Amino acid sequence: QVQVVESGGGLVQAGDSLTLTCTISGMPFDDYALAWFRQVPGKEREGVSTINWSGDITTYADAVKGRFTISRDNARNTLSLQMDSLKVEDTAKYYCAAERTTSDSLYSGGWYFGYWGRGIQVVVSP
Repeated sequence: QVQVVESGGGLVQAGDSLTLTCTISGMPFDDYALAWFRQVPGKEREGVSTINWSGDITTYADAVKGRFTISRDNARNTLSLQMDSLKVEDTAKYYCAAERTTSDSLYSGGWYFGYWGRGIQVVVSP
């Protein structure tokens, strides 16, 4: 069984940093593209960042470029999102997602990913 679990969320102040971690078990880790999404209640889910199977190709939403960094450790089956210079508008529930891939192509839409975590809350106070 594939299991996706996020950790590292919490409450921080604007300008602070936070790191989210996703642990995925039950599948060949380096055969999957990975991504972080986030969602605010009442609004559509948005893609935050994606990373290919080897970790050398990444994408970022315009809203987080220069502040967030995605990385993966295939030996430990973990995905991370380092968030720096956090803003109030970064407040959301963050989701880890994975999908099997046969190429280095990356997709930021949620339609592409078949495996999802339950999400973890990040709150940035003024």
